[in-house]
Amino acid sequence: MTKQAAGQGNPTVPGVGGVLDPRMSLALNVHTCPGVYAVLLGAGISMASGIKTGWGIVQDLVAKVAVLHDPDAPDAGAGPAADPESWWQEQFGEQLGYSRLLSEAAPTSAARQALLAGYFEPEDGDDVKQPTAAHRAIARLVKRGNVKVILTTNFDRLMERALEEVGISPQVVRDHQIDSMKPLVHSQVTIIKLHGDYADLEQRNTVDELEKYPDAQQELLERVLDEYGLIVCGWSADWDRALVRAVEGTRSRRYPMYWGQFGRMSEPARRLVAQHSAAVIDGVTADDLFTDLERRVEALDRMTAAPVTRDTAVAQLKRFLPDPIRRIEIHDLIEQSASLIANKASQDRYPLTGSVFAQSIHRYRADSDTLLHLLANGVFHDDGTYNALWQRVIERLGRLRHKNINGHTEELERLRHYPAVLAIFTMGTAAVLARREDFLHRLLIEPLWSPLFSNGRQVPAVYLNPRRVISGSINEVCSPGVGRTWFYPQSRWLREELREPFRLVEPNDDAYRAAFHRFEFLASLVTLDTEHALASPWSGEFFDDDVWGYDQNGLAADIEREINDSWPLVQAGAFSSDTERAKKALTALAEFRSKHHPW
Repeated sequence: MTKQAAGQGNPTVPGVGGVLDPRMSLALNVHTCPGVYAVLLGAGISMASGIKTGWGIVQDLVAKVAVLHDPDAPDAGAGPAADPESWWQEQFGEQLGYSRLLSEAAPTSAARQALLAGYFEPEDGDDVKQPTAAHRAIARLVKRGNVKVILTTNFDRLMERALEEVGISPQVVRDHQIDSMKPLVHSQVTIIKLHGDYADLEQRNTVDELEKYPDAQQELLERVLDEYGLIVCGWSADWDRALVRAVEGTRSRRYPMYWGQFGRMSEPARRLVAQHSAAVIDGVTADDLFTDLERRVEALDRMTAAPVTRDTAVAQLKRFLPDPIRRIEIHDLIEQSASLIANKASQDRYPLTGSVFAQSIHRYRADSDTLLHLLANGVFHDDGTYNALWQRVIERLGRLRHKNINGHTEELERLRHYPAVLAIFTMGTAAVLARREDFLHRLLIEPLWSPLFSNGRQVPAVYLNPRRVISGSINEVCSPGVGRTWFYPQSRWLREELREPFRLVEPNDDAYRAAFHRFEFLASLVTLDTEHALASPWSGEFFDDDVWGYDQNGLAADIEREINDSWPLVQAGAFSSDTERAKKALTALAEFRSKHHPW
């Protein structure tokens, strides 16, 4: 980053300098004093949306009038567009006024509304004239409580639309509405439209119209400038004389002023920066300025936030899921929980004693508790929007195991995949309960794992097979001191260990058990279809007669009847979308059961 890009090193701009990057100072002040900073937005913030400035609309309308005035003249609108005021004065003998121009071009309110809508409203399927990244970042800062007042010289409604996208209905104030407005401190956010709105006839656009504000608006503006810090962006200060004088008239500032600037700074802007010792953030677009500010404020939030409890994290997740704006918070909740497991696993130093396996498997489960509760509730309530995030959990936890090794430490090295096994069983069971079995294909096939010093790549259906990860020592853990041997100890252990995270999702024990075994069954089918050298079924208690069934009753018969071209797993791409391959896997699973299940 150059010094100029950081807002330093421009000797011609007063108020700039010091060790701290102005963007850092801005974020620190906005975070420390929520609601204290007002935003002043000029035409520059809407440039990326494709909307014309107010003066650009005047130029375009005058050019159209000129073409209509002399339709046969070549390039009739070029000269008037370049100097609309002179052309208007020459042709009509009067000063160009925005209101007069509109009333002449469109004599009725409905006609004016229709005329202007084309400049500001997107057409169907059009991706221009939409809120920019800057508008949306400001809206999210408003939602967080960081910004409560927005001053704007723009006629468009992009800021209003961005706020509505995040569920906020702003108080919008024009000069004739000031007497009836709610006090600024009592409103979640107030937009003060200094020059009017495109749907209003009384807009301010020409130099004379921008010379003086009505008394009520001038008083409100002076209050804001006196009581709030100011973040200026996209405003040149070239034409808005009344606004320039108002900022000049603020003799002392309670809070600092920050000025975002892209390109050459005008002379009036330089004077204002010098007068108020404003910190200039130079060489940044509006999108860059506000998205960067949001990112830094969020980082400070994360640093100062107290650790949340498991139940609080689950409550937050369920509240965030329906809100598309909270995707970052959802990502952070999951990422922090997965990082806790990864950080603790990286510190493992196992003594080579017989009790290590039991200690390790209990500790991994305890470390994974919050994540498992989040996954059970998240996958169950998600509509597929966050599938990539859930899948990333397996990818992240899969890296806890580095290599395949032989010898007396092999059992413990394989156990490093135990958190990933817990996670995939939780997500798989939740997907079954939510009738989202199409998600199982991605979950079981896509997050590949490559053992260290090996050229092979394995899919989760292979490397997270619980019989490969959890050794025979699990019998001793399942029944300590009893000496009982379970034929499918991994299946029983996992089902019991994962019951608690599903209490809110599925309180019925039988329904939970059925979903758990159905996932084991489907995972076994997918595994057998991989044709990997290490592929084998996820042998579990679903092999028992009371689950598998007989005489066309039970889980196996149900799945056999379900397999067709519209089966969710086939639709999602499992078995290469080939029902015959799915049936072949089912036959192979039944043969495996007949050979290995105790009778």
